[in-house]
Amino acid sequence: MRLPVLSTEEMNEHQQELHARITARRGGVRGPFRVWLQSPELCERVESLGAFVRFDSDLPKHLRELTLLMAARNWDAQYSWNAHVKAAIEAGVPAAAVDAIAERRTPEFDNEADTAFYTFCQEVLEKHFVSDETFAAAHEHFGSQGLVDAIGSLGNFTMLGMCLNTFQVDLQADREPPFPDIRGFARVSAGGDRSQP
Repeated sequence: MRLPVLSTEEMNEHQQELHARITARRGGVRGPFRVWLQSPELCERVESLGAFVRFDSDLPKHLRELTLLMAARNWDAQYSWNAHVKAAIEAGVPAAAVDAIAERRTPEFDNEADTAFYTFCQEVLEKHFVSDETFAAAHEHFGSQGLVDAIGSLGNFTMLGMCLNTFQVDLQADREPPFPDIRGFARVSAGGDRSQP
């Protein structure tokens, strides 16, 4: 990681309070929270948003996890992908769809609602806009709150991916690299040559 990891002795009172809260809710201070604790006011707000989109959002759990995987792949954020891929499959995201997303192929889903949700999210991430047809299909299945929560999830997990890559948060050495075109914090060409991200 590019930033020093703060020991509890080095933390001010606010950082120590956040450390204890994050540990209680998430089982420890890992990954991006080791970065965000450097800015305790930001950390407090990010942790609150992250907890909402992961645990309390109006979206079904499998779609909350799907937004995380989609944003992680969009930003090549290996840490968050590895940390959540198993939970996404256990929550109901088809393993074949997970593989397709990792390989930048269009996944297939078992139902119309999940397909509409994926298309909506992918248009936001890839095109930065959503067509009227795509919006209407997603809105029919998930309503206004569901789509607002989807955008909140994508925004949160986009910020997460940016944090993980910028500060080179640990890549879990015991895990296989999840993306065929990324090794370490660099893109790998089809011929195996590395290029800077």
